[in-house]
Amino acid sequence: MNPLESALSQLPGLLQAHVGLSLAALALALLIGVPLALLAAGRARLGSVILSATAIVQTVPGLALLALFYPALLLLGRATGLAIPALGFLPAVAALTLYAMLPILRNGVAGIEQVDPAALEVADSLGMTRRQRLRFVELPLAAPVMLAGIRTAAVWTFGTATLATTVGQPSLGNLIFAGLQTEDWTLVLVGCIAAAAVALLVDGLLALAASGLARRAAWRLWSAAAGMAGIVLLALVPLDAGSDRPVITVGAKNFSEQYILASLIEARLQRAGFATERRDNLGSTIAYRALASGDIDVYVDYSGTLWSNILQREDTPERAAMLDELRTQLAARDGVTLLAPLGFENAYAFAVRKEAGAPATLDDLAARSPALDLGTDLEFTDRPEWDAVKALYPMRFAAITQYSPTFMYRAIADGTVDAITAFSSDGRIAALDLQVLQDPRGALPRYDAVVLLSPGASQDPRVAQALQGLDEAISIDAMRQANLMVDRADDKASPAQAAAWLEGQIAPQVN
Repeated sequence: MNPLESALSQLPGLLQAHVGLSLAALALALLIGVPLALLAAGRARLGSVILSATAIVQTVPGLALLALFYPALLLLGRATGLAIPALGFLPAVAALTLYAMLPILRNGVAGIEQVDPAALEVADSLGMTRRQRLRFVELPLAAPVMLAGIRTAAVWTFGTATLATTVGQPSLGNLIFAGLQTEDWTLVLVGCIAAAAVALLVDGLLALAASGLARRAAWRLWSAAAGMAGIVLLALVPLDAGSDRPVITVGAKNFSEQYILASLIEARLQRAGFATERRDNLGSTIAYRALASGDIDVYVDYSGTLWSNILQREDTPERAAMLDELRTQLAARDGVTLLAPLGFENAYAFAVRKEAGAPATLDDLAARSPALDLGTDLEFTDRPEWDAVKALYPMRFAAITQYSPTFMYRAIADGTVDAITAFSSDGRIAALDLQVLQDPRGALPRYDAVVLLSPGASQDPRVAQALQGLDEAISIDAMRQANLMVDRADDKASPAQAAAWLEGQIAPQVN
């Protein structure tokens, strides 16, 4: 399957999820925003408070707003004792609803307040009640301005919905994020074009409705209504017949190795008779919390990440001791099961270009750091490992720039930065001829790849049985090669294809 066929095969399901999420958020924003606009219109003080509060929400970046809803819903669920889903549709629709409110409110208030006073005087002279005046005079005259606000909200919502992928809600953002991480620009283009096309379609239908009102052309209104009905049906009609098989949700973080391993796990579960769903592009902390709360059932994490981020430990014990402690602590506090490690380590490692006089250790790098620029991934400088590195090595870089992993490697390849925080199982280390620096003081902990099961999945022995044979079965060389199959520019493989190749490499060890 070529890249375009792969992208198009994913498009129907993701498009349906994207449209359903966007329409739900837009409908909620209308249900809340229009009454608030009516309440605020003509009431200067109250209107100022409502519009200011909504504007403040708009200043929060969409990605941050989505991320904030996840812990907020978790806390609400714990406080109320209710089973509130904190991952997926609910946090996404809540954030998008808030994001869509401002243009609806602002244009609603402006439209009503701009109604000609003479028209209001005529309504009063005819003895209309406040409700009648609103229904027959103010709303019809304000409708063009209000529809303009709804059009703006629709375009914003359908565009911003691509970010819902980061909280586990499928959307067209799945194609965009996966394409950016794996440098599959076909995926990116298909996702962007589809998101733009559906946003423009909705905007066009709303424009048709607005012109129908302005010209009193019934056919325009009916055409717009029919078009919107078709889009609603697209969101509601199921694309498949469903399945009676138990469903296991497989999670993944936002880089190639995670996509590959999630595909490998998904294929094994499907062969064992499970139906599967995917939740990709999760942040490290969100992924673990989602697992502990049962929003996902299985994913691959790394011992050092769990040790530092989840247990908040700063010491660096030996491999066996760390894994034993993690297994005990995660089970005791969250009911999470840590299966045996997969056999390879994906550790943070500082890397530089191989050239004459290049530093060989972190001590060397620290000594030269004032004249060097460092590139990191989006998480490293906020993690305890960075504090540990700085405590043991006096790093004082001239500049530190954060990138997504794909662009971090590009930055060192073209000389934009002098050193990066690479990943030890990444095939691009060898492909770009990078030199990994030694860590003589042991600042960086181990990062053994491990499979984690949620409390619910841990109760079903068939899940662990389906994953048997992965224990210590994947070598670092095999993982690097699988990663490089996805990350290289020429003769690229999809994560699913790389997972199938990797399965073939470990099969002899299973039998």
